[in-house]
Amino acid sequence: MPPHLPSRGEVLRAMGQDFSPATATTHERLNGRSRIIGPMSHGRDPDPLELADPRVAEQVSETMHALAAPSRLRILSCLYEAPSSVGELSSAVAMEASAVSHQLRVLRHLGLVVGERHGRRVVYRLHDEHVGQLLAEAMSHVEHLRLGLASETATATARA
Repeated sequence: MPPHLPSRGEVLRAMGQDFSPATATTHERLNGRSRIIGPMSHGRDPDPLELADPRVAEQVSETMHALAAPSRLRILSCLYEAPSSVGELSSAVAMEASAVSHQLRVLRHLGLVVGERHGRRVVYRLHDEHVGQLLAEAMSHVEHLRLGLASETATATARA
């Protein structure tokens, strides 16, 4: 079983800072400068050139496709904050429980979430820190575009 990932609230409270989940925006929970999600490695840096392999490209494409649904992103955002049951997620994202269950099945199939049974109740959480990092990077990219910023690499490439 993967280790417990603390919520932002847990981390900030441990650091002696105040945090109110009710007032935190999605951007505050998922920004690229999260104190919860740091750099990760499994012994090597990821190499985007591996996407030339059709099998790798297919796997990454499936994951990105799952992240293309706003309802799934909202569910993942809630799970980023704290593990939750279908009922809790349903209330938080204003969706029917059956629709949330369906989305969780898709997310579970792709390895983005895991569920743990507690009696008759299943509590879902993000699979690991990589899922939170995906969300943080997506939010950072959207904010970057919104502000009209370009990386130095992209600007240099465009000039060439």
